[in-house]
Amino acid sequence: MTDRSSDLTGSIRQLESHIGTPADGWPEELFLFVSRITPLVNVDLLIRDARGRTLLTWRSDRFYGPGWHVPGGIVRFREAAAERIRIVARRELGADVEFDASPLLVHESIHPERRDRGHFISLLYKCRLATDPDARQRFTPEAPRPNQWMWHDRCPENLILEQRGYARYIGVMLR
Repeated sequence: MTDRSSDLTGSIRQLESHIGTPADGWPEELFLFVSRITPLVNVDLLIRDARGRTLLTWRSDRFYGPGWHVPGGIVRFREAAAERIRIVARRELGADVEFDASPLLVHESIHPERRDRGHFISLLYKCRLATDPDARQRFTPEAPRPNQWMWHDRCPENLILEQRGYARYIGVMLR
């Protein structure tokens, strides 16, 4: 083993001693580092009602700025996509969902200038509400907060850039 390989092995062991269980999430610094060296896989929940409206949630952070997005989350190591779908529905909507077994769409998003969180492989799942979203998380325009939800008849102009590939699914009837 070369000195460089030995140093790398020691560094990896040291990192592993600090990360805990991946299912619980990693410290932000480690998560951002991982996002610099590999694509992240996430699930996105396309939730429609009988009127053809799409349920979106508000987002405002340093990576995407303020805007609407399809609820979603990054799949953890050894976590099934189905489990992440259930977790996202509960966290972002306060609801339970049913969903198709296979994704409706696989969407790749690469942000060429972004160092952190710059490459995603997104699995868009067609979902149906099994319970109503939490009314306390309904969008309030005068005081928008992350994870507030609202039904949309059409794709909003301020859909976050990374999800523009979903625009054709928002506000149209799907079979």
